[in-house]
Amino acid sequence: MAFVELQHLILEKDPPEKRLSKADGSMERHMSEAAVMLAFAMHLFSRGAQKVSVHPDGEHGKRFEIQAWLIMHGFTWHKGWGTTSYAGRYMNGDLILEVHVNPGQGDVVATIGGCPVIAECKGGIINTRHAGQVSRLRKGLQEAAGQLLTRAGEGEINIAVVPNTITTRDLARKMTSRANQAGIAIALVSATGAVEYYGADPFSAGVVALR
Repeated sequence: MAFVELQHLILEKDPPEKRLSKADGSMERHMSEAAVMLAFAMHLFSRGAQKVSVHPDGEHGKRFEIQAWLIMHGFTWHKGWGTTSYAGRYMNGDLILEVHVNPGQGDVVATIGGCPVIAECKGGIINTRHAGQVSRLRKGLQEAAGQLLTRAGEGEINIAVVPNTITTRDLARKMTSRANQAGIAIALVSATGAVEYYGADPFSAGVVALR
């Protein structure tokens, strides 16, 4: 199933006074880490996954309405676990998406063509020129790739995923060669959920790990 033109991944907020002149437009456009996770989960379904797990922490759930977003995009809540209201199993036809509030598993986890797929995700403000927020976008991609470098799973497909902005595109171009050599793909997610890979597309050759 292809999920195209995803809705409501962006939360618009009034910028604080110190960032008023730095936003392109009157509002800041926030793409939270949870939004990036969910958008990338939908992408993995389009690449052949039947079950995808996302692992937000409690803070991510406060910043983004995970359950409401999934229901809006055709998923039905089937089973819950723990005390977190949005944690549980959701289904859309034969597709299964599970939300687990337990860190350290990878932000988005799936299996495609028999290969484990592990993605680390970061969010950010996608229309800002504020130095601190631009730096946060840059650090987000660096941190996502760094987290994946510590993994030792043989045959895994490891992907660093961040919002698609001028800053992240420029950094992705610089990082691509070395990241791919280390077995890490870089994926940028647009405000409507479109995913663009920099360097090797990890699913282009029969789901062959980059290692």
